[in-house]
Amino acid sequence: MVSPGGGIQTKGLKTPAQWFKRSIRIYFQHPFGKVMGPEEEIGELKRQVERLSLFHEVGKALFSTLDLQKILQTIMEKISDMLQPDTWSLLMLDEDTQELYFEIAIGSGAEKLRDVRLKLGEGVAGWVAEHGEPLLVEDTANDPRFTPKVDELTHTETRSIVCVPIKAHGHVLGVIELVNALGKPSFNTDDIPILKSLADYAAIALENARYVQRIHELTITDDCTALYNARHLNFVLDTEIYRSNRYGYEFSVIFIDLDHFKQVNDVHGHLVGSKLLWMIGDSIKGHLRMIDYAFRFGGDEFVVLLPQTSKENALMVVRRIRDLLINRVFFTEEKMNIKVTASFGVASFPVDGRTRKELLRKADEAMYLVKNTTRNNIALAGQGITG
Repeated sequence: MVSPGGGIQTKGLKTPAQWFKRSIRIYFQHPFGKVMGPEEEIGELKRQVERLSLFHEVGKALFSTLDLQKILQTIMEKISDMLQPDTWSLLMLDEDTQELYFEIAIGSGAEKLRDVRLKLGEGVAGWVAEHGEPLLVEDTANDPRFTPKVDELTHTETRSIVCVPIKAHGHVLGVIELVNALGKPSFNTDDIPILKSLADYAAIALENARYVQRIHELTITDDCTALYNARHLNFVLDTEIYRSNRYGYEFSVIFIDLDHFKQVNDVHGHLVGSKLLWMIGDSIKGHLRMIDYAFRFGGDEFVVLLPQTSKENALMVVRRIRDLLINRVFFTEEKMNIKVTASFGVASFPVDGRTRKELLRKADEAMYLVKNTTRNNIALAGQGITG
């Protein structure tokens, strides 16, 4: 029974089954206090079982895999099965631009939404993302928050929308949006609790994926320079060897050893030395292509991997990096005016080696040829020192 304050009295409810039965009965009361008839109650119980089954399936997906796309796809498919929208989508919030983009979109014109972006506050999805609250629009023609932008692009007609935010720790990560309920004029308020629950599952999946991604980044990233570390170099080299063998590509490896770097630590201290390593690593990375890789190999040594690059073209890259170091003065604002040069060694696949160890050894030997003679110069494996 219901207490005067609207709560559920638990007296006499000794088992979970009794509690569930009483809760369901009270939950299904009509607004005017009239209890549903047997057929209505059975219908509602069937719908509740469907919902529980839905949550069970999503929960299994959530805890059985770390594949974010698979989990989100499962959630969206279950939403489609349960609420039967004509079109449905998952929009994620780009933290940098503060815009929504379509991560998943299913339905009419979905393929045209890949490059569409919505600003916070733009349209129903933008409003939900901005305010962090669910929204039901039963008739878009009479709601000023609706924008026809997507309809014009996809050549569809949006009549009704229900949209809920995906939130974690009070922060909006994205939104789930359903458009046009099949077989009925509009979605209704009963759909919102289901969507909110599934949005919570999506938030958990997104947070887990971010944690996993962060842990992965920490395992392959050098703390000092924020470049990839030597452990990741081994993986990337093996991958590039496999790819180059398959497609007949060349690629080159550059070994870089900073000249007399110990003097920097001895004169200015290790904190300055560590910051200088970061600055040099950032400079090297900034002068590479998007497909290139930069690694801190250890100490004051760096490695650069240039996919689909011959030794001759790699030499041009090395000369550019050497000139960068020669012409730059570090810590000028601190009046330290530190200048750094480096010794470079270059080896290429497949001419200098066909395995990771062979390539690294050849590039290292070429670098030491420079380090033990002129310094501030370049040596090519199998060819010797070249300016």
